Amino acid sequence: MAGRLPDRDIAAIRERVRIEDVVGEYVALKRAGADSMKGLCPFHDEKSPSFHVRPNHGHFHCFGCGEGGDVFAFLQKIEHVGFIEAVEQMADRLNYKINYEGGGTSVQRDRGTRSRLVAANAAAHEFYIAQLGTPEAETARAYLTERNFDHNAAHQFGCGYAPSGWDTLTKHLMRKGFEFKELEAAGLSRQGQRGPMDRFHRRLLWPIRNLGGDVIGFGARRLYDDDTMTAKYINTPETVLYKKSQVLFGLDLAKREIAKGHQAVVVEGYTDVMAMHLSGVKTAVASCGTAFGDEHLALLRRLLMDDNFWRGEIIYTFDGDDAGQAAALKAFSGDQKLAGQTYIAVAPDGLDPCELRQRSGDGSVRDLVARRVPLYEFVIRGLLAEHNLDTPEGQVDALRRGVPVVAQIKDNALRKAYATKLAGWVGWDDIQMVVRRVGDEARKNARGAASGATPRRGVPEREAAQPVSAPAAERPSPRDPALMVQRQALIAALQYPAFAGPVFDSLESDVFTHPAFKAVHAAIVEAGGTAAGLGGAEWVAAVADNTDDLTMRAMVSELAGEQLPVKSEADIPRLVTGVLARVQESWVGRQIAELKSKLQRISSTEQSEAYFALFGDLVALEQYRKSLMTQAMGNSEDFAGR
Repeated sequence: MAGRLPDRDIAAIRERVRIEDVVGEYVALKRAGADSMKGLCPFHDEKSPSFHVRPNHGHFHCFGCGEGGDVFAFLQKIEHVGFIEAVEQMADRLNYKINYEGGGTSVQRDRGTRSRLVAANAAAHEFYIAQLGTPEAETARAYLTERNFDHNAAHQFGCGYAPSGWDTLTKHLMRKGFEFKELEAAGLSRQGQRGPMDRFHRRLLWPIRNLGGDVIGFGARRLYDDDTMTAKYINTPETVLYKKSQVLFGLDLAKREIAKGHQAVVVEGYTDVMAMHLSGVKTAVASCGTAFGDEHLALLRRLLMDDNFWRGEIIYTFDGDDAGQAAALKAFSGDQKLAGQTYIAVAPDGLDPCELRQRSGDGSVRDLVARRVPLYEFVIRGLLAEHNLDTPEGQVDALRRGVPVVAQIKDNALRKAYATKLAGWVGWDDIQMVVRRVGDEARKNARGAASGATPRRGVPEREAAQPVSAPAAERPSPRDPALMVQRQALIAALQYPAFAGPVFDSLESDVFTHPAFKAVHAAIVEAGGTAAGLGGAEWVAAVADNTDDLTMRAMVSELAGEQLPVKSEADIPRLVTGVLARVQESWVGRQIAELKSKLQRISSTEQSEAYFALFGDLVALEQYRKSLMTQAMGNSEDFAGR
C-alpha cells in the first residue's frame, strides 16, 4: 500500500511545475498582463475569455464560474481525479520520485484509479502496434497501403491490429499485472459467456488520445467480410477516461497548429485525419463514434480562443449530399458569432479527403481546404440549386426560399452583403428590393424574439423594433470587448491623470457609447478633468463625489482599482497614449459613417455645393482617422483587447 504523501514533496512538485504549461494543454492562453494569461474557461461555456492563469503565483481563476486553485486543483477538475493522483501525475511529468512516508519511492498505485486505466491502455497500445507487424495483420497493412499510408504514416498515428484470439490481449495484460476489473473499466475487455474476452478482434485500430497525449480508447475498423456481428467502425465504450462527446481523434497532434494557425478542419473519419495531416493540413480532427456536437465545438473554441476579436475559422469537410446540407443548416442555425467564421469544403464528386488524396495527391487536399466556402454562402446556394433560375417563376420561388434564410443572419452588415449576393445569384435586377425584403424579414424576426412583446399601439413598426438604450445606472460587463477601449480610457484617466492629460480632457461625451461610461466621463469633467492636478485616492474621491448614484460611485471605484494590461510600469505611458488614440479613432469612425450616409442622400449635381462640402469633411476625417490608427498601433501592442 502507498504511504502518505509528504508535504515537502507536494510543495516541491507544485513549485517545479509551470501551471501555464499544464493548463495550456487544454486551453489556448494569451498574455493579458505582467503576470496574467487568459483563455476560454474549460469548466463552463463562454464566448469571451474570463479564465485567467497567473504563472508567477501558480494559480488559476475563472471570473465567470468562480473555479480556481493551483495546478493540482486544475488537474482534479479537468481530469476528474483525486488530489493524490493529481500530485502523482505531476511527479511523473517531472520524473520526480516521491518519498512516501512509510511507502518508499516505488509504490504501486491503487487498483482501478485513473492512472491504472491509462497504464492499461498504454500497454494495450504497445501490444496492438506489435501485432500490426505479424503475418495475421497482412490484411490490415494492405488496407493502409491501398490508401497510400506507408509504415511511417502508420507509426505516426499509432495504428495497430487486434488479433483473432478470443482473449489474447486480456491474457497478455493480466500477465503484466493488470486485473480483469481494470481491463473492463478501461474498455479493453468484457465478460463473455466463457469468461473474460477481448473487446476488439481482427480489426485495424487507431489510438484515441486526450489533450495530454494519453491513450484513453481505440477506434476499430472491420477488415473481413465474415465479420458481420458488429458495425464497420466500433469504439471503446464510455469509460472513466473515454467520453466520446468530449474527445476528437487527432487533437493531440493538431492542438498546437490549431492554436497557432487559428484554424481547425473537421473531417469525418480516422483515415481522413491521416490524409489531411500527411498532405500538410495539420489542423484536422474527427469525432470518434458519434456526430460532431456542441462539446466538441467547445473543445475547439478553447484552443482557438474565439472572442469578439476572433481571427480563427472552423472548416467542415462535408460530402456533397443531403446529409452534408443538413449538417450545414444545423451549424447555420447555431451560434451566429461562430457561424460567421465557419466554412464548408466539399471535394469534387463527393470524395472524402482520403479518397481525394488517393486519386489526386497531397496538393488536391490542400486545395480542398483553400477553396473553402463561407457557411452562409454554402447554405444559401444549396437552397437556390433546387430552383430553375432561368425562368421568372424559378427566380421568384428562389427568392421566397432565400430571403428568410438571409434574414436569419444577425450581423447587420453581413446580412446586407448577403442580401446583395442573393439578388446576384438569383439573377434579380432590383437589388434594393431584395435588400429591403431581407431587412423587413429580419425586423419581423427581431420582434418575434423579443420576449413576447408586441409593438405599442400607435407606435410606428420601424420605431418599435429599435433597441432601448440601457439606463445610466446599468453597469457594463468588464469583459465586453466592444467597450474595452472606452473602459481602458476611463481607467487611464482615473489612475494616471498625468499621462491621460489634455488628450483625455479634449474627448467629447459622444466618444463613450455606454450610458454608465458617459456618466463616469461626466463626473471626471465635473471634477475639473485631469487638469485639476489631483492624483491617487484624492482624485478618485473627487470624481466619485460628483455623482449621487451609488452604482456609479461603485463603478468609479471599480475602474480605479482595475489593472491595466502592461508587463511593467514603464509601459504605462505608451499604453495610455495608444488607448486614447484608439478611442478617438473609434469615435471618428462613427462620424465618417454618418457623413457617408449623408452623402448617399445628397445629389452631387443638384446639391453640388453641399455635396462637396461634406466630401471635403469626409476626406479630412479619413486622414485624421488614419493618423490615429498609426498612433494607436505604434503605442498599443500589448493592449489586451487588440
